[in-house]
Amino acid sequence: MTTEISTLMTAAAERTVPIVQGIRDDQLGDPTPCDKFQVRDLLNHLFQVVVSFQGAARKEPLDFSATPDFVTEGWRDRFATETERMIAAWSDPAALDGISPGMGMPQPLVGNLALADLTVHGWDLATATGQPYRPADAAVDHLFPFVQQMAPTGRQMGAFGDEVPAPEDAGIFERLLALIGRTVA
Repeated sequence: MTTEISTLMTAAAERTVPIVQGIRDDQLGDPTPCDKFQVRDLLNHLFQVVVSFQGAARKEPLDFSATPDFVTEGWRDRFATETERMIAAWSDPAALDGISPGMGMPQPLVGNLALADLTVHGWDLATATGQPYRPADAAVDHLFPFVQQMAPTGRQMGAFGDEVPAPEDAGIFERLLALIGRTVA
């Protein structure tokens, strides 16, 4: 069984999982385009997203009050496994019904948050570690109107930075990144 969001997550994961697996240990302390995170911090955040949003699909409360250190023995393979589990959880159509008890928003929006993190942080990590990254076009097309809608709230909550100007010839992904405060070189 699949849903549109699980199909989009699969496409995003096909791009992001290899980026995560390609990060060298000596890069864990490097800065990322996400100002408040070094590579290790961002990996832990993204790991927490893919683990926590498995439960979010089952309408379990989310707890982001602490970020565990997931970057331990075997973390590259565990990230791939946990990402597959998140996708499987969002493959159930029931995951899209109702309101999230932990976030107080419609479940489809919660799924979009996970998709956005998987896509944008894939780019963040690729950029930080010098790896090429091309997002899944279908995921970006789906996310752009969502990010436009959520940008004010995202900024207010500290999840997005201030919008930066996008180059005049920017494509949709570059415009999405600019909306959330990422400067594309």
